[in-house]
Amino acid sequence: MNRPYNFSAGPAAMPEEVLQEAAAEMLDWHGSGMGVMEMSHRGKEFGQIAQEAEADLRDLLAVPDHFKLLFMQGGGLAENAIVPLNLSRGETADFVVTGSWSQKSAQEAQRYCTAHVAATAQNTGFTTLVEPKDWLLSAKPAYVHICSNETIHGVEYHTLPDLQALGCDAPLVIDFSSHVASRPVDWTRVGLAFGGAQKNLGPAGLTLVVVRDDLLDRALPICPSAFNFKTVADNQSMFNTPPTYSIYIAGLVFKWLKRQGGIAGIEAQNKAKAELLYQAIDDSALYFNPVEKHCRSRMNVPFFLRDDSLNEAFLAGARSRHLLQLKGHKSVGGMRASIYNALPLEGVQALVSYLRDFEAQHA
Repeated sequence: MNRPYNFSAGPAAMPEEVLQEAAAEMLDWHGSGMGVMEMSHRGKEFGQIAQEAEADLRDLLAVPDHFKLLFMQGGGLAENAIVPLNLSRGETADFVVTGSWSQKSAQEAQRYCTAHVAATAQNTGFTTLVEPKDWLLSAKPAYVHICSNETIHGVEYHTLPDLQALGCDAPLVIDFSSHVASRPVDWTRVGLAFGGAQKNLGPAGLTLVVVRDDLLDRALPICPSAFNFKTVADNQSMFNTPPTYSIYIAGLVFKWLKRQGGIAGIEAQNKAKAELLYQAIDDSALYFNPVEKHCRSRMNVPFFLRDDSLNEAFLAGARSRHLLQLKGHKSVGGMRASIYNALPLEGVQALVSYLRDFEAQHA
């Protein structure tokens, strides 16, 4: 099937194999007589789906045994409230602001605790990262929050900060929504990681939380039961009805990732895609990417035309070449190519070919 290439930032492109498998099982999952959307979340059929999904994801991400893996709802945006409800104890939490999403996290946490901005790159237009040695951490923060990949501004931590090396024993919280499962995670440096599924893991509706066991029983009294990490963990993510179909699709994505060679295999593909696209932009006289090279995202590549009067023509031409969803976020403008796991190398090659052709036409 010859499908267009979808560069959407999320909900994003899905592996075609996964979509075909889900279509084949839509009316009858493995001879059960039911589609997955029709199953009880407490039935043995869905129990098998959920258990396999969790086991495959734990294996893929190499999640240690002393972390719980939770399937929740609300997306990454809801976790901006759920995390301080669970971890802050109403005290001070530190935030490193590297773009729109970490900025939103700090603003939301202020409702439940003191949100201290330990560092911000706002004065650069969020085109770089503040070195951890320059962070101004609180004396005893309940946790330290970063967004390890900023979807809008295209900034990524390629190495997670080591809080212990900074003399801080607080847990590191990472919002890894937009690059989860694209690269390995150093769990020795992480207390909690969360992310919406709709970029690399599956469809919207599912939120992944990976939380260290010793952080499970710290929730504020006002924390809703369905958002209490300990309650969710004690009930194997079945305290309330989970997003069953999203979990099922994510489980198919996890198996697809294993067929790509796991995280090591998909990371190699992601490096090749990002290098190809950034090189084309850097070699151009028409396009530019403002992010410093040492922290450019492999997943989200914002770029701008030096003559922005050509923006609409560029997008129209892209659509005619079956290159979709390239318009940048409304808060920053320009263009953005999100090249998540499911976007194949051929899609980036097609985009690079179009970039060169459009520039030749408008030199």
